[in-house]
Amino acid sequence: MEEAQRRALRRGRARLVAALRVAPLWDPLEDRGLFTRPMVEELQSAGSRGEQARQLVIDLETRGKRAFPVFLSILRDTGQGDLADMLIEECECPPAPPQLADPRPVELDLRGEKHRKNVSFPERLSIPVQAESERPQTPPAPARGSAVDKRNHDLVYELKADPCGHCLIINNVNFSRDSNLLTRDGSDVDCRKLEKRFKALRFDVLTRRDLEAKAMVSELRKLARQDHRALDCCVVVILSHGCQMSHIQFPGGIYGTDGKPVPVEEIVNYFNGSNCPSLRGKPKLFFIQACGGEQRDRGFVVDCDSPGDDAPGGSLESDATPFQAPSGNVDEPDAVASLPTPSDILVSYSTFPGFVSWRETARGSWYVEMLDSVLEQYAHSEHLLNMLLRVADAVSAKGQYKQMPGCFNFLRKKFFFAYK
Repeated sequence: MEEAQRRALRRGRARLVAALRVAPLWDPLEDRGLFTRPMVEELQSAGSRGEQARQLVIDLETRGKRAFPVFLSILRDTGQGDLADMLIEECECPPAPPQLADPRPVELDLRGEKHRKNVSFPERLSIPVQAESERPQTPPAPARGSAVDKRNHDLVYELKADPCGHCLIINNVNFSRDSNLLTRDGSDVDCRKLEKRFKALRFDVLTRRDLEAKAMVSELRKLARQDHRALDCCVVVILSHGCQMSHIQFPGGIYGTDGKPVPVEEIVNYFNGSNCPSLRGKPKLFFIQACGGEQRDRGFVVDCDSPGDDAPGGSLESDATPFQAPSGNVDEPDAVASLPTPSDILVSYSTFPGFVSWRETARGSWYVEMLDSVLEQYAHSEHLLNMLLRVADAVSAKGQYKQMPGCFNFLRKKFFFAYK
């Protein structure tokens, strides 16, 4: 979905939630391929009409380039053309131009304090852009021979501590017989790569293997309860089977080795400003290698030199087989759904919500293989979001566009692993 279309959905969300009649939309959304039947049923179980409308608008952003025009067509077909017109107007309305900061020097009342490392930032209900909206700035220009110009430090997360921060890797390989989940052969390859990579990036790496759902939660809470005041960042990597689950901001669930899922939303919210004060204003990065559901994206024909259907190097497995997505009776509302929208958080998924993620038994998963390669080449020179675009392009090309990593970005500043 184009940025103008995303902006239109976000600007028009309040009106859509207030006026959208969702009941006539379910069948057309499924018939035209925007949502599958399980996804529609999950939306229907989101609660009241307003809650269903809100979740529908949020999920539309993940449904690809066709989602916006097809949704407009469905609105008109169901007699809601006024809402379609409103979204078109919002889409055509250009974003407000950034206000240039006053170039004159400003004396700040810092009471002699030179460092602002531990300043707390408020949680926000809207998705923040790269810079704080309260202090518009011009984009930073990289300096020769360094990752970023030091004069633009207000637009970049500072990484000065050594170690930079904690990195927790949860690697679930062997699952209980009762879970009906297959062994994730190749996951240890992923784990070794990421252990080595994040150690090289100056993180204190801790790996936990084969954890049940309760043990996963325990490790995450333990990490969130630590004192991060002397550190600049926190990273969580999860390698496991996954599924679809209801959500407010972060879709999906991660299976423990006992076959019980933990919502990604719950995982992330352990580290938000309300639950982990010592990480306020600091980047919290989540990398998730797991399926988002059971759909297999068959892609489309493109005029380029793409690899064959079978990836080289060994047998290919999905992190969705053979389980089935939980039914509405199992998928309860998240206990943390009422918490504020988290800030300073980035969640990178190996695949879009609802779709499978592929893993080779000999070489590991496509996503981790590409993530490790991109970090090795560009971590000391490129912004993290640019690197994730490289990862998405490489993964999608590897499988003839049958897998596309997703990203939910709540970072307020640019993030460079090599910032000094």
